[in-house]
Amino acid sequence: MFKKGDLILYSVHGICKVDDICEKTISHIKKQYYILHPINETNLSISTPVDNDKVAMLELLTKEEAQETLELFKNPGINWIEIDRERSEVYNEIIKQWNRREIVKIANTLMRTKIDLENNGKKFHEKDKKMLLDIQSILFSELAFSLDTTSEEIAKTVNRYVK
Repeated sequence: MFKKGDLILYSVHGICKVDDICEKTISHIKKQYYILHPINETNLSISTPVDNDKVAMLELLTKEEAQETLELFKNPGINWIEIDRERSEVYNEIIKQWNRREIVKIANTLMRTKIDLENNGKKFHEKDKKMLLDIQSILFSELAFSLDTTSEEIAKTVNRYVK
């Protein structure tokens, strides 16, 4: 369980601060809730059950873990699934767990596929583009935070590894 003041990765919104932990009763069910706010959106407040198993809530990567995660972009990604709907289902199921090693594989595959398609004058599917942008937004900001740099610098490094 996290404590008040902890910085965590909330897979839907990225890095969040735990502002409070309180008890709430919703539909006659009493539960403990985290009150979070994304560090980049100070006006947004998120209330989520402590035992929420639908969204990943994780400790932030250490500097060493972040460096190892960044290096994973040098490796091949996940298998590309040709059928759009199937690809979306499989990749989204993996993303939901927010295992960073697997997330890197998906991002790597999406980035390489996007480059290949664009180099051949073809379009990258909108669903894949959105998935990639969502992953990059959250993962790159966490890597940047843990490595004390910017998301832009992380993106440059990743792009060098992927090309």
